Amino acid sequence: MTLPRLATIIPVLAVATLCQANAQPTVTEEQITFEASDGSAVDAFRGTMTVPENRADPDSRMIELAYVRFPATGAWDGEGGDPIIYLAGGPGGSGIGTAEGRRFSLFMAMRAYGDVIAFDQRGTGASNDMPECTSSVEIGYAEVLSDAAVADRYREAAEECALFWQGQGIDLAGYTTRESVKDIDDLRQALGADQVTLWGISYGSHLALAALKDIEEGVGKVVLASVEGLDQTVKLPARTDAYFGRLQQAINSDPAAAAAFPDIAALMRRVHARLDSEPLELTLTIRGEEQAVVFQRMHMQQIASAMIADPENAAQLIGIYFMLDQGDTGPLMQLLSYFMAGEGTALSFRPMSLAMDIASGISAERLALVEEQAETSLLRDYLNFPMPQLNGMLGLDLGDEFRTDPVSDVPVLVLTGTLDGRTYPEGQREATAGLSNAVHIEVTNAGHNLFMASPEVTARIEAFMAGEEVSTDPILVPLPAFLPQ
Repeated sequence: MTLPRLATIIPVLAVATLCQANAQPTVTEEQITFEASDGSAVDAFRGTMTVPENRADPDSRMIELAYVRFPATGAWDGEGGDPIIYLAGGPGGSGIGTAEGRRFSLFMAMRAYGDVIAFDQRGTGASNDMPECTSSVEIGYAEVLSDAAVADRYREAAEECALFWQGQGIDLAGYTTRESVKDIDDLRQALGADQVTLWGISYGSHLALAALKDIEEGVGKVVLASVEGLDQTVKLPARTDAYFGRLQQAINSDPAAAAAFPDIAALMRRVHARLDSEPLELTLTIRGEEQAVVFQRMHMQQIASAMIADPENAAQLIGIYFMLDQGDTGPLMQLLSYFMAGEGTALSFRPMSLAMDIASGISAERLALVEEQAETSLLRDYLNFPMPQLNGMLGLDLGDEFRTDPVSDVPVLVLTGTLDGRTYPEGQREATAGLSNAVHIEVTNAGHNLFMASPEVTARIEAFMAGEEVSTDPILVPLPAFLPQ
């Protein structure tokens, strides 16, 4: 068994002192055997830390944050050894859940450079004590609604859910990226570390960038992938169109695929126009019952938005568009049966995911650009739905000062997939432009979830963590098959 390296950790099964708003945070840990989904098992420590839900409120209720700490292996004999805190995406993803999955081997590799902490951010995973809200507001399967009417329903549902959570004693003002940054700093102090390494992807990178602004002195290094800037909660629709242009170039690298899909943008526009003029009337079996579904253009755009993060799913999506263009609804109905299997017609929200996005918000200048571009964009403004539709609601917005990008000389590694359909290369460069000590690596043909796209990704991260010179040569990964095999 590897013993804890941090001398200030409270002994196993110790009782934590109840943390008040102005008190030094403490952690409680117990030894566990951590089991990954592939059957791997490793000794680890499950820890908790108690913090105020809203530090601005002296009477705030206290919430418990959970993590799993994988002790450092000592395999690397260089200087440093700061705790490495993994920040999951979403917002709403679980760091502990991520460690259990496909990235388990990467978590284990990172132990060479310090204790690795799979952190469940407030309101996620084992750090969540809040109920999901199912509102009384519904959107029926067979209703034909305009984009504006759908947005109105979501706003009504969000207001209803905010009142529901208030009645449960939950303070939504505590669920902002700035409050999560303070959690990171409290965890750093409780672990007795002068600095931590932050390791984040997608929304986790958004949180890490905010930490570079607010607690820069406590951050020693940062590893980022699929970067979402502080004013990039809502992506620019024109950049979504540019993504489809890159996807077309990838398709064109295969002559057979290029012949089948010579112009995917035109294909998508044809299907959208047909759905606008003649929505599809389908009958699906949903939770064991037959349901009449009127499938509209906005539904197709929402599905497309959900499927373009990685090229494997994007390839499936293009096939569905192709079959719809041919009048074949079979593949779409299979997909809808999956998408709608657990859904009802009532609108529902998870509090952390809802509050974090609304709080990070969007600047007025960017919102005007989004609204202008959405008029002609392939997916309108559905990529980050229900933002910007809920922008400015619930009194949570952190303001434009929060949304300014960080300026820092902390060492940062940035990994960008060229076929990332959620956080685009142009935006990632902009979001990290103020990081003077950043190393950028392009992972050619990779999508949003790129950490396990190639063993070379792990190798570059390890070189960065070891303080070695990191090659900036692109990492090439294979394209998916765009035609059925």
